[in-house]
Amino acid sequence: MASMVMMNEKIRASEVHLTGLRGEDLGIVTRDEALAKARELKVDLVCTSLMSSPPPCKLVAKGQAKQQAGQEKRSAKAKEQPAKVKELRLTPHIEEHDYDTKLRQAAKLLGSGNGIQLVVRIQGKEGPKAKELLERMVKDLAENGKKQSGIQVSGKQAAVQVLPL
Repeated sequence: MASMVMMNEKIRASEVHLTGLRGEDLGIVTRDEALAKARELKVDLVCTSLMSSPPPCKLVAKGQAKQQAGQEKRSAKAKEQPAKVKELRLTPHIEEHDYDTKLRQAAKLLGSGNGIQLVVRIQGKEGPKAKELLERMVKDLAENGKKQSGIQVSGKQAAVQVLPL
């Protein structure tokens, strides 16, 4: 776990901007004062960023810092990955009930931050019907997402991508 968190004696700055256990601002103090305070309270002194001077440090209950770093790393990782685009397939002759199910599914995916690709397989002269279906679906999803591009109709399928708002 190579996280950027510096703790206790590893902090090299001569002065730090200290935050207390309950998030209260304790101002700029020397590194030694901050370490003494941490020892006195039996907590860890954790430097949260090395980018600013003096670096911001906070007092954190022992063992919590590592846990927090792991947590922050995981949530950063979750934020990093681009929203996935899930494909939902429909048929041009879809029944109302099935349409509603797909619509709910699409709204749920958009709600959780994923993009969706709506695909309608077509045969023969179903193009216009498929396009109509997709237009209706996009309209019904207007409060959850917006279409990223126009509806593409090719020989075998009609598709549109909808991104979360």
